[in-house]
Amino acid sequence: MCVCVCVCVCACVCVVEEENPEFWRSLARNDLEAALSRKLNTNVAKNILLFLGDGMGVTTITAARILKGQLQNRTGEETVMTMDTFPYVGLAKVYTVDFQIPDSAATATAYLCGVKSNLNVVGLSAASRNGVCRSQKGNEVTSILKWAKDAGKSVGIVTTTRVQHATPAASYAHSASRKWYSDSDLPPSAQQQGCTDIASQLLNNTDIHVIIGGGRKYMTPKGTVDPEYPADPTAGGQRSDKRNLITEWLSMKQGKVARYVWNRTDFDAVDPETTDYLMALFEPGDLRFELDRDPALDPSLTETTEKAIRILQKNPKGFFLLVEGGRIDQGHHQSRASMALHETVSLDEAVAKGLELTNEEETLTLVTADHSHALSFNGYPFRGNSILGNSSPLYGTDMLPYTTLMYGNGPGHKITNNKRPDIRRVNTKSKEYVQQAAAPLDSETHGGEDVCVFARGPMAHLLQGVHEQSYLPHAMAYAACIGHDTRHCTHTPAPPSNTAHTPHTLTLITILTVAMLNNALQ
Repeated sequence: MCVCVCVCVCACVCVVEEENPEFWRSLARNDLEAALSRKLNTNVAKNILLFLGDGMGVTTITAARILKGQLQNRTGEETVMTMDTFPYVGLAKVYTVDFQIPDSAATATAYLCGVKSNLNVVGLSAASRNGVCRSQKGNEVTSILKWAKDAGKSVGIVTTTRVQHATPAASYAHSASRKWYSDSDLPPSAQQQGCTDIASQLLNNTDIHVIIGGGRKYMTPKGTVDPEYPADPTAGGQRSDKRNLITEWLSMKQGKVARYVWNRTDFDAVDPETTDYLMALFEPGDLRFELDRDPALDPSLTETTEKAIRILQKNPKGFFLLVEGGRIDQGHHQSRASMALHETVSLDEAVAKGLELTNEEETLTLVTADHSHALSFNGYPFRGNSILGNSSPLYGTDMLPYTTLMYGNGPGHKITNNKRPDIRRVNTKSKEYVQQAAAPLDSETHGGEDVCVFARGPMAHLLQGVHEQSYLPHAMAYAACIGHDTRHCTHTPAPPSNTAHTPHTLTLITILTVAMLNNALQ
């Protein structure tokens, strides 16, 4: 009740301010001045930070923005996400060579390797075929992570999924199937034809300095008991080849300070200043959802992002870091919008930490998504209505309410006696609530519309406009003077700023604007 009263009071104050035309004119003037004062940053990017929200379509961003504000007892619509403050915004087209709506493997191959491919394949061109091992040879494509490593930079991946999952896998692996996590997942024909699993390629293909996520069961032999879940046989090792890739990884780092950790205590004890390599695998498979995470046992995405940056940024040549909010996608597949939106807010907090730890004069930062989901933001809810609540005051023609967020398909399709469920006494804000869906499916599907690309830092203006998703790594590589196109290497960098870590002029004005809005809502 207190929260409801607070939101109502804030909404009333907001309406009073917003009824004055000068309120909106002032906001517009601030935005205009920000646009007019914007100067192109044409420096060579020493560092590249790529934040990827798996499944984070425009509807997800909008809904998460509102949720973020409502978690702070505000109406929510006026909230500014960290990614909202980026001065350059574009769109990426996400279709694959063979499908109108993509998966995370083909899209990751596009935005990391710069080549569009086919559904379910990782790090391969479209000449390869899903699940056909023999189609791999000669069709491998390398990623911007490898281009950065070849240029002498430190590289890392941070994810909330297993580190062998589609998104991180495309940065280092070449596989005709995204599901070949360990050798036990390879069909006999693939084994006979010499294909290798994604987990083994994590060690063999590119020397990655920071590897943080889940997936430890794909790294150890069958019969290996998981240290966190010793009584759960499904959490134990999965490998049939008897290899322990964790101990192999450690042995490969002779002469370097390399740490492997699987729990919060050991992770916190890792000193970034003295650590050269870090592998942190916190779960047998994917990490827990943010709403299920126990802070005493597992660090947040913000904390893992910070640790990774502090380790990588010691390299005077700079770094490339991929940070994935991977469970946004999985929340959507389950049609649990609450889970997906809280994961998105968590990713936005990690973006804020990334900006805090880096200098915009030398760090190109991107926030984007691989694809969207079949999520709709609908009805005519009042201002400040819970984004996870009913789409009041409008009922359907069946005289039943529906939620503001719904899915085009998924497990939420439930019709009994030709009627939808009556949700008037259902807690639709619960993390367990499954949103209603138009078509029945066990798992909700991706969406096919363009996704946003937010950019700031050196050459960020190259990301404006509408582009093929495969354009992204080429633009990032050009900005950093890595890969094949090194024309930007001749650029003379601007004098170093005396205000490292201070925001762009646009962000300063945006912060003032947010402060004005917050004052109106207090």
